[in-house]
Amino acid sequence: MKIKKAVLNSIMTQGMLPLFFYEDVEVSLQIIRTLYKAGITVMEYTNRAKQAFDNFKVLRKAVDKEMPDLYFGIGTIKNISEAEAFVDAGADFIVAPTINPEVSKVAHKHKLLWIPGCMTPTEIYTAQKNGAELIKIFPGNAVGPAFISSVKEIFPGLLFMPTGGIELKPENISAWFHAGVSAVGLGGKLISKDVLTNRLYEQLYTDTVNALELIKAAM
Repeated sequence: MKIKKAVLNSIMTQGMLPLFFYEDVEVSLQIIRTLYKAGITVMEYTNRAKQAFDNFKVLRKAVDKEMPDLYFGIGTIKNISEAEAFVDAGADFIVAPTINPEVSKVAHKHKLLWIPGCMTPTEIYTAQKNGAELIKIFPGNAVGPAFISSVKEIFPGLLFMPTGGIELKPENISAWFHAGVSAVGLGGKLISKDVLTNRLYEQLYTDTVNALELIKAAM
């Protein structure tokens, strides 16, 4: 329960959850180092290709050695076998694009935070019934901030984090937080294909610092 609360508190304090996947494990490590240097204390690596599991194990060891205060979770977990494998590999939390009660059971068994993806009030209710405290609204750009404003009062005490298409612009970030989100998930708008392909670590550092400042101002 201790790590579950710590991860949730870190996401809420940070106001954002960076997430990415890249096939090259060395580039992935440099991305993580850059995010950490910029002030990131919790982040998600996504299970989006066959290399993800082997990469995660290597990255987990590096995080433990170099960044012991960084919470390192796994995303895009859709079934129980993926959940168990990544928990065994040291995932600090689990993020999912959908609601799978079996995945929630794995997280709860290991006292880890489970963040399921939802897009409708029925899905949000189902996630809540299965023990979710933080809901990933996905894809965020498909529903917009008005959706959060409309459903938040129906689910008092539940926390929301839109992910997908969140723009790193003051007006967009402000709109989401004004609507009542507790954090935003940032993938390709922060860790873009250009950054990954061309190893633009200095740009990522600057963009991450700016994103943290932008979010802090909107919270």
